[in-house]
Amino acid sequence: MDIFTVITILTVLAAIFGYINVRFLRLPTSIGLMIISILFSLLVIAAGYFDPDIIELETALVQSIDFQKVLMEVMLSFLLFAGALHVNFSELKQQRLPIILFATLGVLTSTFLVGGLMYVLLGLLGLATPFIFCLLFGALISPTDPIAVLGILKKAGVPKKLETKIIGESLFNDGIGVVIFLTIYQIARAGMSEIHWNEIGLLFLEEVGGGIALGLALGWVAYQLMRTIDNYEIEVLITLAIVMGGYLLASTLHFSGPLAVVVAGLMVGHDRFRTSTMSDLTERYVDKFWELIDTLMNAVLFVIIGLEIVIINFEENYVVAGLLAIPLVLLARYAALALPIALFSKRLEFVPYTNVIMTWGGLRGGISIALALSLAANMPRDLILTTTYIVVVFSIVVQGLTVGKVVERILERAA
Repeated sequence: MDIFTVITILTVLAAIFGYINVRFLRLPTSIGLMIISILFSLLVIAAGYFDPDIIELETALVQSIDFQKVLMEVMLSFLLFAGALHVNFSELKQQRLPIILFATLGVLTSTFLVGGLMYVLLGLLGLATPFIFCLLFGALISPTDPIAVLGILKKAGVPKKLETKIIGESLFNDGIGVVIFLTIYQIARAGMSEIHWNEIGLLFLEEVGGGIALGLALGWVAYQLMRTIDNYEIEVLITLAIVMGGYLLASTLHFSGPLAVVVAGLMVGHDRFRTSTMSDLTERYVDKFWELIDTLMNAVLFVIIGLEIVIINFEENYVVAGLLAIPLVLLARYAALALPIALFSKRLEFVPYTNVIMTWGGLRGGISIALALSLAANMPRDLILTTTYIVVVFSIVVQGLTVGKVVERILERAA
């Protein structure tokens, strides 16, 4: 299928599924769209027993989408910028130290905990897998997905301070997680003997430090341009250029594009930036434009995730591994958050049972699936992809639907 046909089909499906959700299910958009997409795919699979052409059509559609490339190189920059644009900067600044530890030490700790636990689990299931590939799974499943988190926490009733921690962590830890994943991926492909650890340190510093520095530069450029004009159309276009051009430049320079657009989004969304560069009309149009972009891309993204079910290999052992991986991933996240929370809980007056809420509210999403799809053919790709898909679907549907009730009960008990 050509690209226009694919985009058209996905947009039409997103609109139809979105209408069904709003009219009948009334679930959070991301959850509703994904559930309806999965049900649609299951109906297609069932119909395929009577008419194989039906399932072949959906399979052709899904296979024509390079999900890893579409998400990581196209959609992610827009979604991260839109999310960062509306984060309360002053609250984020107040919570910066635990957020930094959650997004760095937390992700790294979770990667190794998940990797170790999965190594043992897969061995017990007769699916013995080299430890380096278990670490790859740990790296791709440990970062919480800002796209899933932002859409669901808005309606979950989470206290503002805790919401800032979860959203701030999710905005930054996907960039860190991608760097960790790529590092382990290089080791898996080249072998330990071919890797020099000083090169890994320099790669990490270049990706993370370069991404943050580039984001600051992009924000500064946007400020210098927007403060000298008062034209909402061009100012909206400037924000769009900052995101697209900045992400492309980051890729060219081998910096972290996700971190660059998050930092730029935080700067453009800062109150001082807005008051000194935007008129009320411009601010309204900038916000509405990025809200629309966020809604459109979220809708398409979660429709794709639901449709991906037709290419997943649901071999019995893989499904068992995926189901058992769910508690292991949650346990690893709980343990990884323990130290940062213990260090800052008294100084910053954390909400009671912060670790439980952050563990259950730390949702996985499209980024994990995209990274799993990027694995090479000579790696245990089907096993990791199936396990990842099951964890992600559970995370978005079960955790996403219940996080509000979990928070409510915990706060009632703590009161």
